[in-house]
Amino acid sequence: MRTRLLPLLIVLMAGVLLALGFPLAASQAAAEQQRVVVDRIDDTARFAALAQFVAARPEAEDTGEAGGEGAQADAGGRRAALASRLERYHELYGIRAGVFFRNREAMAVAPAGWKAAADGEGGQAFREALAGRRSHNPPQVWPWQRDRLTIASPVVHEGDVIAVVVTDSPTGQMRSRILRGWLLIGAGESAAMLLAIGAAIRLTGWVLRPVRVLDAVTHDIATGRMHSRVAVSGGPPELRRLARSFNEMADTMEDVLEQQRAFVADASHQLRNPLAALLLRIELLALELPDGNEEIASVRAEGKRLARVLDDLLGLALAEHADPDLQLTDIADLVTERVDSWRPVADREEVGLRYEGPAGATGWADPVALSSALDAVVDNALKFTPGGGDVMVGVEAVGDTVRITVADGGPGLTEEELDRIGDRFWRSNRHQNVSGSGLGLSISRALLAAGGATIGFAPNEPRGLLVTIALPRTAPPERPRPSERRA
Repeated sequence: MRTRLLPLLIVLMAGVLLALGFPLAASQAAAEQQRVVVDRIDDTARFAALAQFVAARPEAEDTGEAGGEGAQADAGGRRAALASRLERYHELYGIRAGVFFRNREAMAVAPAGWKAAADGEGGQAFREALAGRRSHNPPQVWPWQRDRLTIASPVVHEGDVIAVVVTDSPTGQMRSRILRGWLLIGAGESAAMLLAIGAAIRLTGWVLRPVRVLDAVTHDIATGRMHSRVAVSGGPPELRRLARSFNEMADTMEDVLEQQRAFVADASHQLRNPLAALLLRIELLALELPDGNEEIASVRAEGKRLARVLDDLLGLALAEHADPDLQLTDIADLVTERVDSWRPVADREEVGLRYEGPAGATGWADPVALSSALDAVVDNALKFTPGGGDVMVGVEAVGDTVRITVADGGPGLTEEELDRIGDRFWRSNRHQNVSGSGLGLSISRALLAAGGATIGFAPNEPRGLLVTIALPRTAPPERPRPSERRA
């Protein structure tokens, strides 16, 4: 779930940051350009004020020839002063500037010989100035385009536009400032994205931590550890409420199972006495009948089978209810001892029983429970292995587990039968003639699960059944006993 929720949150946060970043970058570029445009407009307005005196005709009434020559000299001096100002402006700022008459003839320009563009953005700005409008809103300059910016202002005299002041500025510095601003915005966006990712990780961890705990506890309960509970702490209120409801459900389930186990144990125990009395009366009745009576033999066999079923039911109830006494155990030594104990039975059935594995291999287990479970598995293997066959018991340390394998040479099981093996009272239809109650492997599974071990079943090659018992090599975490948890 985290791999799906975290990318979704990151994409949403990235979308929000980008939605804010693009307008901010565009606004920063527009503000930078507007500052430059305002400066150029101020410059062109100043030059336009000077050009008004140059373009104005001097009044030479009653001056005569000498006065006309003086006026012309004065006009020439003003034009030279304007040209000097433009030249100085170009030297200081590297901006081309000029004053042009309506017919585009230059009044004064810097550098010399520069002409205003007749088309493009420069031509458009010139025409707008002739119409009496300043270039207050030129197209936006971006860092990757437009290396020149043209600003034009009209020169107005007595209400008429008599000339146009044009500045042609390089945009390199402005584009650099825009790019630096964008880099700062990008750095801020990146930092905000990193913070957003960190917040998303913390948020998903906070939300999903109770879910992971709930999943782990659910698995524990599904594998038989009924006393596992969810710690109701952290996470959203809805998940904390779910954890409390889950614990209440688990308590109810455990109570029901405890009642069921108690009933099975009590019923098995209470039925043993009447059954023992019944078997005794059958034996007394058999004394009065001829030897070899088939009915008495059948009744006696069914009675013994019923007694075995009751013993197994009581053993299953005790196995599911008892708390394991886990110890660091020499698994290889325990398995070797149980193989030696079963060897007389194997010899009687003419089945080869041998041990293969190391002389020592330690793991955590309840020795009594493991011995009982191993006895049930070996007994089952000897029952179904025909005379002349072999049963091999092995021990192997693999990673964090110690594996006990019991491979027999019996008829084996089908895929469908492998899915059902270990179920209570289940026996294959092909093996109904073999004695047993169908509870031996169920008892083994209950005994092993209580200590954190597992039992698995698979086909044995070339024939037979392979049973694998896996035991942990590391100490299991401390878990409260049911009585302690209820207290």
